[in-house]
Amino acid sequence: MKVFIYILMILAVVLVVYNGTHIDFNDPFGDDSIVAVITAIAGLCALMVLAILRTSQKIKESLKRK
Repeated sequence: MKVFIYILMILAVVLVVYNGTHIDFNDPFGDDSIVAVITAIAGLCALMVLAILRTSQKIKESLKRK
């Protein structure tokens, strides 16, 4: 499970970087780059959720040891 979470985290980072290159910073909410902005934000949210999941697994493992 740990490896799967890390793979998903890497995919989320790649998604954010890829969509970050498609954002027109002069008009980020224009027709051409709004999809890239939304997808980059979604990737960041996925990254945060996966980090929380990984942290909760670490806490669960440490409680099992005690």
